[in-house]
Amino acid sequence: MSVLIKNIIFDNGEGDIFIEGNKIGKIAKNLNLKADEKIDGKGEKVILPGLINCHCHSAMNLLRGYADDLPLKNWLEKKIWPLEAKLNEEDVYWGAKLACLEMIKTGTVCFNDMYWHFKHPEVTVSAIKEMGLRAVVGLTMFDSVAEGTKEVVEKTYSRVESKYVQSIVFSLAPHSIYAVSRENLIWAKDFAKKNNLLLHVHLSEIEKEAKDCFKKYNLRPVEFLNKMGFLNKNCILAHSIWLSDKEIKILGERKCNVVYCPCSNMKLASGFFPYKKLKKAGVNICLGTDGAASNNNLDMFEEMKFASLLPKIKEKDPTTAPASEIFEAATKNGAGALKMDIGEIKEGKLADLILIDLNQICLAPGHNLISDLVYSCSGNCVTDLICNGKILMRDRKVKGEEKIIREAAKRADNLAS
Repeated sequence: MSVLIKNIIFDNGEGDIFIEGNKIGKIAKNLNLKADEKIDGKGEKVILPGLINCHCHSAMNLLRGYADDLPLKNWLEKKIWPLEAKLNEEDVYWGAKLACLEMIKTGTVCFNDMYWHFKHPEVTVSAIKEMGLRAVVGLTMFDSVAEGTKEVVEKTYSRVESKYVQSIVFSLAPHSIYAVSRENLIWAKDFAKKNNLLLHVHLSEIEKEAKDCFKKYNLRPVEFLNKMGFLNKNCILAHSIWLSDKEIKILGERKCNVVYCPCSNMKLASGFFPYKKLKKAGVNICLGTDGAASNNNLDMFEEMKFASLLPKIKEKDPTTAPASEIFEAATKNGAGALKMDIGEIKEGKLADLILIDLNQICLAPGHNLISDLVYSCSGNCVTDLICNGKILMRDRKVKGEEKIIREAAKRADNLAS
């Protein structure tokens, strides 16, 4: 499979990009190479690295709008978890496909997923593979659920590890320090190291979590994980809001990755992400949407805007979290956290790319493209998406999208009733 993209704008210039297989083969002017598919940007489209969503719960798309305007504890325990307990394989399949469709339509090429994959990992993988996106699928650990124990997770991994494909890999995802015991967190850390897996965990999302941890262990959450040797460059820590200066220093020293989820944090009134301090400490800051039940969409363009605006309010400084840094958090930084060769447009990089029509009103008059993308655009500005060298969306059309929306709505209706 090869794709030739002609007359496309990138890096303030114009030229052609040739994709061979799943990689960017050549970037130059006036390329005249034979290709299976051709896209003509006509000097009116810009090409960008696809966006990377470093924390989401894909099949949770079926719960969008089901439980809103509630505190996190009540939201989870009284609404979300009881409904999720009813999910079956077909629900997870169509929920994951709906999430993939939404991400394709809004410019996301890769996502880091944490959902009930101890029940249906193969189903999720099938849905993602069919949609063509790149993903890290977390095998979730949750002590109070039989399928989320270390014994079951280990058996599940043994069963699914052979199902790795180039664009989909597995991670180990202990849900949180309050849902997974100290003993099982240590097991998770050791198992991940043995199998070279990323560790994906919710951390310090609400103040109560930090207080409860200190009350139980006389340590704050980051100190607690650090003491057991859990923290390293393979850790992806979602939310990371209620952090002390000492904890931020530890995260920097351990070269951890944190995922900033501003929309979900605002909606659940979780608190302010300490962007400026984490940045200064050298922590790799990525961006995520969280699930569609707490956001309520997977639009990374919207996420970028709030990711830049919130720290400005907190610090009372408009220079905090500039658009250029936030765009990197949604691309290059996410690629680094997930250990994937994407997030930049360079020869030899994997071909995960998006195209945007510069004639759209949100991009006029066009003083600064990155500022316009972060502050002005929504995911609807994306016209074409290429992932792993394959065109998944062309001129806003995705194969089978009507059926996915119809089937997902049917599943969601059955669940709620």
